[in-house]
Amino acid sequence: MKPSHIPPHLFRGTGEQVQAIQFAYRRSPDQEAPSPVRHPVVIVGAGPVGLTLAIDLAQRGQPVLVVDNDDRLSTGSRALCFAKRTLEIWDRLGVGDAMVAKGVSWNLGKVFLRDQQLYQFNLLPEDGHERPAFINLQQYYCEAYLVERALQLPGLEIRWKNTLADIAPRPDGATLTLDTPDGPYRIEADWVVACDGSRSPTRQLMGLESQGRVFRDRFLIADVRMTADFPTERWFWFDPPFHPNQSVLLHREPDNVWRIDFQLGWDADPQAERQPEKVIARVRALLGPDAEFSLEWASVYTFACQRMERFVHGRVVFAGDSAHGVSPFGARGANSGVQDADNLGWKLDRVMRGQASAALIDTYGSERETAADENILHSSRATDFITPKSEISRLFRDQVLALARSHEFARRLVNSGRLSVPCVLRASPLNTPDAEAFDSAMVPGAPLCDAPLQTPQGDPAWLLRSLGPDFTLLVFGEAPHWVRELPGVAVRCLGQDLIDAQGVLARRLDAQPGTAYLVRPDQHVCARWRRPSLEAVRAALRLANGLRD
Repeated sequence: MKPSHIPPHLFRGTGEQVQAIQFAYRRSPDQEAPSPVRHPVVIVGAGPVGLTLAIDLAQRGQPVLVVDNDDRLSTGSRALCFAKRTLEIWDRLGVGDAMVAKGVSWNLGKVFLRDQQLYQFNLLPEDGHERPAFINLQQYYCEAYLVERALQLPGLEIRWKNTLADIAPRPDGATLTLDTPDGPYRIEADWVVACDGSRSPTRQLMGLESQGRVFRDRFLIADVRMTADFPTERWFWFDPPFHPNQSVLLHREPDNVWRIDFQLGWDADPQAERQPEKVIARVRALLGPDAEFSLEWASVYTFACQRMERFVHGRVVFAGDSAHGVSPFGARGANSGVQDADNLGWKLDRVMRGQASAALIDTYGSERETAADENILHSSRATDFITPKSEISRLFRDQVLALARSHEFARRLVNSGRLSVPCVLRASPLNTPDAEAFDSAMVPGAPLCDAPLQTPQGDPAWLLRSLGPDFTLLVFGEAPHWVRELPGVAVRCLGQDLIDAQGVLARRLDAQPGTAYLVRPDQHVCARWRRPSLEAVRAALRLANGLRD
């Protein structure tokens, strides 16, 4: 697929233009082949997770095939809030700047009880970060920028209107049957990654299940176009006068579109509630009788928190909503899925190059299953708080809200959706435990925090953009003479290659002259030392590649 197949200016149009893009189905040479053609990696699903993984692999030089059953971008805002860590991942893939430029950046949230503000919170209270806590960006824009980037990369092919009809896993890969407008054909793959959503056909074809909780409540999402002077903040109401005994969430999107979530209750009729006249009446109750607006999109959904028991099944790997699902409050779904892709990409690349065994892929499973459990825990607690199902639960919630207006301790108990933060992989088998004391949150397993730096010439720089594509050794001071014996490891010396002029990075990492941090390709810390030796760094690298002596 070449960029000329799609007019690139459409990616920078309005929401209507972007959603109207149709990707042409094209007959593949594989459909003419006398026997199934083998591909190193096949990704099922061209959503944000599948495209993120495909771009990561292609940038690492791996040929990758993406197949999708549709020929259009998502409709409606769907996944909307993209977190700082997700933006940092997309920076590495070459799409972060476009996302932030189009998106609505925000750090501040406010919580209301009835018609009064209880308190506000700042999700990024300190300076010295390149990216905001969140941007709001409709999923179709997100997908458009990812597709545009994918079309620029050699070795990355997307086949639209190629529906997975069957999959036959084998010890060395899998055979896939793809259905197209021209009929079915078969291909083979060394690795298959299922990024095909919460109703994952891959999961169903393999007879696998997700288990967890379905919450007895329904919510209405409405995208409303209007000109309003509301600030760019996250507003959450408990029991507002315009929607009594329920909750409401308001977010700003690009193009003068606003996302409104209305709690409906379990007895609500989903078909009736998504009718335009019903949605418009609810929106008008919020905005007032004279407000001018138009309805862009609406959907009714039910909360569910669930995941597969295992994400890795031989040579078939599950990522994103196909592997785990959470309720939307907290923005943990798409952000966690992008972090799945970030975790898997470098590991799959190293296994395919013969630099690590397939056991490294198993650590994707253990690390991201832990992250899924953390997200499900926070999401379940938020849902229980927002939608109490017993008189005791409701009494507790109401008392907490009453106290939150004037007491800080009560605010920490209010849960309107604990917003997405990356998981710290403390128990990862790829970590080298600390042998010395550090006063820093950047423990082995933590995603490295960004910081402002300078080049030796005085130009501004950022830490995360300065890391290498594979492993990076950050050294405070002069590099030890033995670093040249670490082939493939980028070395960045603070004070030589990069200048920590404000001392922000040294404070955040509790660094002294000689301190060193070893950072994985996905920008997670895997080891740190006060004064490392060549033997210690080599041992940490072996461990971080899933190798055991």
